[in-house]
Amino acid sequence: MADPSSYRPKPGQIPDSPGVYKFRDDHGRVIYVGKAKSLRQRLANYFQDLAGLHPRTRTMVTTAASVEWTVVSTEVEALQLEYSWIKEFDPRFNVKYRDDKSYPYLAVTLGEEFPRAQVMRGAKKKGVRYFGPYGHAWAIRETVDLMLRVFPVRTCSAGVFKRSAQIGRPCLLGYIGKCSAPCVGRISAEEHRELAEEFCDFMAGRTGAYIRRLERLMQDAAEELEYERAARLRDDIGALKRAMEKSAVVLADATDADLIAVAEDELEAAVQIFHVRGGRVRGQRGWVTDKVEAVTTAGLVELALQQLYGEERGDAVPKEVLVPALPEPEEPVQQWLSGRRGSQVSLRIPQRGDKKDLMATVQRNAQQALGLHKTRRASDLTTRSRALEEIARALGLDTVPLRIECFDISHLQGEDVVASMVVFEDGLARKSEYRRFQIKTFEGQDDVRSMHEVIGRRFKRYLQEKQKSGEWTEEPPTDATVEDNGTPDAMGGRPTDEEGRPKRFAYPPQLVVVDGGAPQVAAARRALDELGIDDVAVCGLAKRLEEVWLPDDDDPVVLPRSSEGLYLLQRVRDEAHRFALGYQRSKRTKRLKSSPLDAVAGLGGTRRQALLKHFGSLKRLRAATVDEICEVPGVGRKTAETVAAALAGAAPSAPAVNTATGEIIEDDGAPSATLSAERGQDR
Repeated sequence: MADPSSYRPKPGQIPDSPGVYKFRDDHGRVIYVGKAKSLRQRLANYFQDLAGLHPRTRTMVTTAASVEWTVVSTEVEALQLEYSWIKEFDPRFNVKYRDDKSYPYLAVTLGEEFPRAQVMRGAKKKGVRYFGPYGHAWAIRETVDLMLRVFPVRTCSAGVFKRSAQIGRPCLLGYIGKCSAPCVGRISAEEHRELAEEFCDFMAGRTGAYIRRLERLMQDAAEELEYERAARLRDDIGALKRAMEKSAVVLADATDADLIAVAEDELEAAVQIFHVRGGRVRGQRGWVTDKVEAVTTAGLVELALQQLYGEERGDAVPKEVLVPALPEPEEPVQQWLSGRRGSQVSLRIPQRGDKKDLMATVQRNAQQALGLHKTRRASDLTTRSRALEEIARALGLDTVPLRIECFDISHLQGEDVVASMVVFEDGLARKSEYRRFQIKTFEGQDDVRSMHEVIGRRFKRYLQEKQKSGEWTEEPPTDATVEDNGTPDAMGGRPTDEEGRPKRFAYPPQLVVVDGGAPQVAAARRALDELGIDDVAVCGLAKRLEEVWLPDDDDPVVLPRSSEGLYLLQRVRDEAHRFALGYQRSKRTKRLKSSPLDAVAGLGGTRRQALLKHFGSLKRLRAATVDEICEVPGVGRKTAETVAAALAGAAPSAPAVNTATGEIIEDDGAPSATLSAERGQDR
């Protein structure tokens, strides 16, 4: 691990101008490329105290051994050079979208003497006009089949075209009228090129004028009593309309735009792009990337724009690009896009109307793509097996941990402290065995003590289950406060599930993972030692640098970022955090919504609502007399007396909270102070 001060440039050596910089490791390999409006200010941020750096940035600067830079004239040039260097050097600490080249396009080879319409995949070629990408190749073929009736362009391969020219006889498409047969000279090369250009214009969205022209020709043919020609034109119009129906209108103003949405978590991000041309969705594509550098949503958007338009020119860059967050700064990126298009490009966030609604659809697709990516990666048997083997090797286990249990503590500033236990078997979540705990032996915020309590309670239950099954001869410790899903549980006999396996806590894990570092790991190991359990391994996964801690080890185990074992541990940890956080929030919501009326015997929900609706607030109801309470429909005198007595003897309840705005609502219905219980403070 290098000390950044060993290669820090001297004061005043770095120019205060736009540029692009490269960090290299001790082997001379470029590991990170970045751009800056001011190289001096940006690079100074990397050489501050390591404790103040983002963990991923800290890892990068300690891996690097040198830094160099190139000065440019403008921020737009810096953007272009950064993109070129990332493509050239493939730095390990830069976010790189895995572009799925398997997406099929409808391509027209305008660079050939006789242009051909076909399905194409892979990198784009010069002299080829592309439409798409499409989700499936069959969708392209269906569209082309409908279009060939009106635009009978060549679709055959070079070999078939050459063979037909040699024998002087066209292929089957030429006989059935779906090819103009330029191979045998039915039309000239110029006429065929004009036909191909009309095909491209129609696919590019200029459909209305062409259909109106065909309709006029059909009417003229009918007036001239050329009914066969009119019928043929009618069928052509129907074919074009069916082709258009395959991509429904999403923007009524016939906009040409690309919509980009991002879905992300702490480790990965998914990008989805909808290509809208002439108001219709003409293509869709998506990427997934690992977040190997500290990057915001705006940064992910900027990288997506570079990836999407870095090799494009002209109309391939639309007039309008809609994004969820604007790059910072916005102006250089907008100038760069305009330069690649050759005219002004609008880069903005949709605020209302159809475009905002369509952006929501793209966002949902991005969320689904990220979830599907994680599911596919987790469900692959070979990958899971390799992940378990890597974990066993890294932690020095004798066998692979077929059952992993992970524990996490969650609270809000020391209140509503809860814990979760999630179970993964063979690398897959077993949600039926998830458990939740309330911390009961103390109050306040102490993650280490909470972890010790939860681990102890879980394995006391395990020992009790072993005793009941006859596998344990000594008297195990008892704990009346052990709970399942947050409630006390009787210790009676338990049936087995369909597989004959004991339910609940009777089945031991091979590995216990705790969310945290060395202190939490030590607490978990101490709890197991106190119970005499020495055949269960323990480790902790710290969020700071995704490092694995083992009991009694001063240094963590660092798994490679590409390790499937690390990915599985992260997924287990994240699932435990999600489960604990959901339980903690539900408890907090229930506590904040509690009311003294809940304890009034015989007072159901309907009459509670009627009382609150009649008086407007609990404060006014508390001040009301028994006679006033009796005025509420459905409330008799006896019930009114019970309500009045309950409210008189109860302390004022906790104020209600507007969960959308965070406001505390007073009893009289007026908002008071704001509650600083933002999501970021949940743990």
